Amino acid sequence: MTSTQRAAAAVATCPSCGTRNRVPVARRGRVRCASCHAFLPWIVDADDATFDDAVVHSSLPVLVDVWAPWCGPCRAIAPVVEQLARERAGELKVAKVNADVSPQVSARHGVTGIPTLLLYANGAEAARTVGAVPAPQLRSWLDASLAAAGSTGAAADAR
Repeated sequence: MTSTQRAAAAVATCPSCGTRNRVPVARRGRVRCASCHAFLPWIVDADDATFDDAVVHSSLPVLVDVWAPWCGPCRAIAPVVEQLARERAGELKVAKVNADVSPQVSARHGVTGIPTLLLYANGAEAARTVGAVPAPQLRSWLDASLAAAGSTGAAADAR
């Protein structure tokens, strides 16, 4: 791991054993705990420079949360998005994109309102929803979108 990759890595606490693990922004396959080998929730920050590596080239489906720190509805759905990452560890990656510091990602996707959630599967945008929605509605949207995209993450490399 280079110093640039190390700087871009996040730290995730294993829900099974509590070990803190460095989680890279981009890599093939899934991420596992270094101690107990359980799948880890994969939540990363992506920006204009890292978006393609973190999202487009991912072997797992990626839920992209385009948000801003000043946005109340964005802050309201953040715990729901993080819970989905925990529930679907090993099946789904979550990439958080701050619209204020990543205007190219927002422009590229035609984001005009936040929060915007994009589902990427097989390297392309498969679905999107705009605005804060209750957890059950978001979960239903994600399930339906993954099914329509034909991607559950189960076929991803098990590394």
